[in-house]
Amino acid sequence: MAAKKVGTLIKEARTNADMTQEQLARKIKGLSASDISMAERGKLDLTQAQLKEIAKVTGVTQASLLNAAKDTSSTKTTKKTTAKKTTSGTTMKVTAAEKKLVELYRAADTETRKEVVSLLKGEETELGDSLLGMLLEGVGEILAGK
Repeated sequence: MAAKKVGTLIKEARTNADMTQEQLARKIKGLSASDISMAERGKLDLTQAQLKEIAKVTGVTQASLLNAAKDTSSTKTTKKTTAKKTTSGTTMKVTAAEKKLVELYRAADTETRKEVVSLLKGEETELGDSLLGMLLEGVGEILAGK
């Protein structure tokens, strides 16, 4: 049953990204449309690398797919993983601007990520002013369609 949960999340992510199984398969190395279909039906377990790539391509969090896959592979740790769940097992639609922000965040180095998180929490940071300026400029460009 948990394998179906992963499959359901993959299908939701794919359809929310307006992609066919064929389109998704072309973007994931080593997978065919048939493999995507089997994974969505819970008949094929994908690797963590494949799940991460699907998350990246479809714009969902890697955690949602990976946590669902962990639930599939170990039923003995259900109590532990259940306690840790917050938003895992859910997918959400994101705007193009939000997707771009996630892509920029993922491309950033560790220090920049820490600074951005601190900034978003409202904490004062050494680079806060310059990061805020760059962030606002980037958001402006995204909203302007650049």
